[in-house]
Amino acid sequence: MASSTPVLQQHNHNNLLFTFSSKYTNSLFFFNSYNSSLNYVTKPLASTSSSLFSSPRPLLRLTRVSTVPVEYVPPAPDDFDFHKEIARLKSLKSKLHNCTNLKDRIRVIDTDSRVNSFFYSHKNNSFSRVLETLHLDEYQMFLLKCVVAAGQQHVFGGVCTEFDATRSSLKSALYALAEMIENWDVNDGTGRRRGVNVEEFEALRSMLKIIAEVERFYDCIGGIIGYQIMVLELLAQSTFERQYLSHHSNKSLKGEIIEIHPPSVLDLSQDVEYASQAAIWGIEGLPNMGEIYPLGGSADRLGLVDPDSGECLPAAMLPYCGRTLLEGLIRDLQAREYLYFKLYGKQCITPVAIMTSAAKSNHERVTSLCEGLCWFGRGRSKFKLFEQPLVPAVSAEDGQWLASGPFKPVCKPGGHGVIWKLAYNEGVFQWFHDHGRRGATVRQVSNVVAATDVTLLALAGIGLRQGKKLGFASCKRNTGATEGINVLIEKKNREGKWTYGISCIEYTEFDKFGMTDNPLSSYRSPLLSLQDEFPANTNILYVDLPSAELVASSNDETSLPGMVLNVKKAITFVDQFGSNHSVPGGRLECTMQNLADNFFNTCSSRCYDGVEDGLDTFIVYNERKKVTSSAKKKRRQCDKSLHQTPDGSLLDIMRNAYDILSHCEIKLPMIEGNEKYVDSGPPFLVLLHPALGPLWEVTRQKFHRGSISRGSELQIEVAEFLWRDVQLDGSLIILAENVLGSTRIDENGEIILQYGKRCGRCKLGNVKILNDGIDWNARENLYWKHDVQRFEAVKVILHGNAEFEAVDVVLQGNHVFEVPDGYKMKITTGDSGLAVELKPIENKLMECGSWFWNYKIIGKHVQLELVEL
Repeated sequence: MASSTPVLQQHNHNNLLFTFSSKYTNSLFFFNSYNSSLNYVTKPLASTSSSLFSSPRPLLRLTRVSTVPVEYVPPAPDDFDFHKEIARLKSLKSKLHNCTNLKDRIRVIDTDSRVNSFFYSHKNNSFSRVLETLHLDEYQMFLLKCVVAAGQQHVFGGVCTEFDATRSSLKSALYALAEMIENWDVNDGTGRRRGVNVEEFEALRSMLKIIAEVERFYDCIGGIIGYQIMVLELLAQSTFERQYLSHHSNKSLKGEIIEIHPPSVLDLSQDVEYASQAAIWGIEGLPNMGEIYPLGGSADRLGLVDPDSGECLPAAMLPYCGRTLLEGLIRDLQAREYLYFKLYGKQCITPVAIMTSAAKSNHERVTSLCEGLCWFGRGRSKFKLFEQPLVPAVSAEDGQWLASGPFKPVCKPGGHGVIWKLAYNEGVFQWFHDHGRRGATVRQVSNVVAATDVTLLALAGIGLRQGKKLGFASCKRNTGATEGINVLIEKKNREGKWTYGISCIEYTEFDKFGMTDNPLSSYRSPLLSLQDEFPANTNILYVDLPSAELVASSNDETSLPGMVLNVKKAITFVDQFGSNHSVPGGRLECTMQNLADNFFNTCSSRCYDGVEDGLDTFIVYNERKKVTSSAKKKRRQCDKSLHQTPDGSLLDIMRNAYDILSHCEIKLPMIEGNEKYVDSGPPFLVLLHPALGPLWEVTRQKFHRGSISRGSELQIEVAEFLWRDVQLDGSLIILAENVLGSTRIDENGEIILQYGKRCGRCKLGNVKILNDGIDWNARENLYWKHDVQRFEAVKVILHGNAEFEAVDVVLQGNHVFEVPDGYKMKITTGDSGLAVELKPIENKLMECGSWFWNYKIIGKHVQLELVEL
């Protein structure tokens, strides 16, 4: 048997021909060895009006990679012919496509050999009789026949023991034995087959609903039959390893010469002036923007469970820093809206579209959370929830649907890439249009730092200002991270024209492109871990809504970008007997970021440096801790890595807090590498409400000098705030009811938040706070939840428009200062300790307060002025 040992050959001085020999195939990849180092180059202005940038900018220009696809036909498994089955299903799909009504489709499906054999063989069994008594309509019967035609009749349970053309005789015998035992009548021991019981009837109804959704949603590829064809095609494309398979990239490669380059990016951390200008554009354009949250994923790696019911919970419900992740997304959005209000004096409420799913009762829980929080004071009409369909999970061996019991196919959400077609089907694009929105930002719920500083605003600002169709927010990629890379794709088609565009390659697809995620890999060492030199794909996007709608409305597979079948991870489920199973498998998924593949630009001749400036797609780049830090997997006790855990993401929030405050002449401990905190908490806890900024240049104007000692805790839940010469050694917690403003009841009876009206306010000047603070030795502390035990703390609670001020004072020990609505409390040093003064706020100052921050745009920056009345 041939081995998979690589053979390295030198070709034409600069090119390496890398050959892998195995029992499956010979794979050829070409790599240009121009330059393997990372460097920044300042690029001069492009003179055309379509140029993305208006000033010299640092570019990330890296190693060049080209790939040449090789046709491959894998050997068929011993007991299943993939290509014969695909051909049969494609023929059936074509016939069904030509039908104009349901009766014709039923007539065609009945002629299928598998359907004919199955229903003929079982016309006298209990299953067929039960189907007759259930009075299923024609369409429901058609759906069941599609399942049989797709070779998935085993999901019906014991009915399929006699007929299964896809299984070997041994496998069929084992299935028959298992089903015979399962269906044994314990009352008389005769082995008499039973009919469908009440539980199975409900399961049948549920399955019919699921497969009806698959048939309807995947109509652009042929419904249930097309779904199975795609699954089998992706499995058949397996090379020498059964790994992550990409349909879209194979399709794009076919008949074309393709090269993959590291893209030029706008580095926001280097070109600070341009970053500030782009962020201003983003603020100005907020009334033209929507927000999109893909929340439908099952988030199995997070292992989140309701402590009361024991039910599994979706990621959106993770309690993080005192609130759910979904609440954190809305806080970030409201912070940008508050900044817009402070600059322009106008209320702006962004419409939010949320894609949910049925997995883990996602849709019901998200809806319930929004209702319980009165739709965050935004009004129900500013939200559009739409539910993505579940799709069958399949075995990695032969594409068979997995089932946990009779009529219970194991189903998962079909990936976040279904969001575009689903948004079109559910009227989301029209809804955004009705709200006057041209663009939208997209972020995932598990990324807790996506809205940090300028990143999201600059992304939206460039997209709107330059009329781009899609933009990525990117950063340096960590080796071994479960994240893809952004690339510049260059293609030459048969007509001799060149096309260019920014796209991405998922991390599990690296092998297909000859990349390795392990720089120490013995058999791939010549490739030098090339993907580490490309920026990370973070799934933070800007999208032009009309452009996305045009793609989503197409009645073909382009409306489902980046169709992939990930069979690297096991599918886990519990069967009807309560037994746990873990089966190698996957499900057909789409990737939302590959919408970019539809926005390539065509040139008559080949372009070289600067091609990105004229593209409809673009990338902004920033420090990783300002772009992505995810709470997407549960940390196990034995884990020494905090990457992508809630614990690790909290450390990045602390790093950002350090960067903000250390620039304000506030001394505080540095945050070291994650490995330092595997067995301990962070050196401090600083949690700042995003409306203190969200731009760091705004936040920093509210803090001046002081110190925060190791082991201290600072939580500020107020936007109108001033810190001057404060020394904190212990815990300080400031909580305002009206962080951003007060609420009113509108004409529809809904609670609406009015920005800037009756805000809570707090000023601290020359204050020293000393207390024992957090009990850092308490074993029950969960720092990322902000669930900690304290010995002592200074707590300020502001009701309504209450104001608090402390000047020239030492606050030692445990204190709670609770200020009622309509009052101002001032703490100073008295003759015998603290002097507390509580006075009502003047009527004329009830709305605006006795002082406020006045925001102005000066040049490319936001400047603040403290106004006292």
